[in-house]
Amino acid sequence: MPIIDSFKKLFSGQIASTGMEALSGLDLPAELTLKDGTKLNLSRKSDRMQFQKIVIDLQRATDLLAKRDLAEWREAQQMAINVHSPNRQRLYDIYRDVELDLHLSGCEGQLQGFIMGKAFKLTKPDGDPDPEALKYFETQWFKQLMRYALKARYWGHSLIELGNVITREDGLLTFDGVELIPRKHVIPEYGRVTVNPGGSWEDGIPYREPPYSDWLIEVGAKDDLGLYLKAAIQTIPKKYALAFWDAFAEMFGLPIRVAKTTSRDQKDIDQMGAMLENMGYKAWAVLPSDSEIELKESSRGDAFNVYDKRVDRANSELSKLVLQVTMTIEDGASLSQSQVHLKVLDNLIFEIADGIRDMVNDQLIPKMVKLGFPVKGLRFDWDEPVDYTPEQQKAFEEMILNNYEVDGSYFADKYGLPVGERRQNTLTPAPGDDGKGEDPSKNGRPGFFD
Repeated sequence: MPIIDSFKKLFSGQIASTGMEALSGLDLPAELTLKDGTKLNLSRKSDRMQFQKIVIDLQRATDLLAKRDLAEWREAQQMAINVHSPNRQRLYDIYRDVELDLHLSGCEGQLQGFIMGKAFKLTKPDGDPDPEALKYFETQWFKQLMRYALKARYWGHSLIELGNVITREDGLLTFDGVELIPRKHVIPEYGRVTVNPGGSWEDGIPYREPPYSDWLIEVGAKDDLGLYLKAAIQTIPKKYALAFWDAFAEMFGLPIRVAKTTSRDQKDIDQMGAMLENMGYKAWAVLPSDSEIELKESSRGDAFNVYDKRVDRANSELSKLVLQVTMTIEDGASLSQSQVHLKVLDNLIFEIADGIRDMVNDQLIPKMVKLGFPVKGLRFDWDEPVDYTPEQQKAFEEMILNNYEVDGSYFADKYGLPVGERRQNTLTPAPGDDGKGEDPSKNGRPGFFD
């Protein structure tokens, strides 16, 4: 049997230790045959020790492979852009680490929230909206499709498969879901899906040909490696900066405890060692008179400038990469600058939303028509509201009211007010006014404003 089968539980994280006690939890045969033909009899202690060494060596190799650095990033990029045999496996492994960055996740979440929160509509060829057609898109599968499409901005080319066509309880057709084809199996440069990750593209399935193409949505160019390629330049050093900062805090964050004694009695030495090891904020000890305890304070105070500034720089670079601005997710300096940054972000949101619209119109709707959905001739578009400032809105409504009769339902729907019948505004005569426009109390004398 292959030796990797014996290590399956060990590498799945179910067993934390690599000592002999860990081996007892594995379902191992009495005898193992290695790739070089060597046979190990696990009933013998010497063979068990050799097996333990193999496990430890493999575990060490796995840990080393997990330590991403810029050299590996460059090698992975070179493998991904290989013309004859492109392979993105190692690059995607690095992307998995990049995706864990908290600041980067916040930037992505901000953009996704803006796009997913936008209203959309389906219009007929004459430009009129079709509210009934919205029922085919206001579904969970369509929202998931949009999330996959938005993720393609960071991962690069993504291949999405539509689910089976089913009939809902209301009689409308729908998909039972959408699935992302595992990226390591997709070779977009040649339009193939391989059975095994890293397999030859020549043996892959040509997914751009029928019948596969009828169920697949492609997002991103075939040579697109995504923004994570650039983000890795910042997330990898940032991860090490945080790790080094933790090591610095461990070494210099607390004072070093030093105990001195002239006693040669091992019991006294052990007592002092136990006391130092268990020392807390209420620590006390009874020691020989010639013993001394000293706390060595660290004078190292430059950790903030060394590590925190590097993390801040990485975060600001990631903000510029993903959002093209910094002030929408970080602290700002002034109102005018924040307005400029917001305008830049609005342009970016429009660009991303425009790409989603093209994907739906150019790929999704034609495939839905072919699969029997009654959406032929319809066009997907974003339902952009017209934004007015409060002053503009007030002037606009006053202009309409002064020139036209407005149905009260407009204000009832917009402001949620119980508007009744429109009343007639009549002027009430002022006290002392006989209605002829002259106040008799003035006795013919002009008033102050006459």
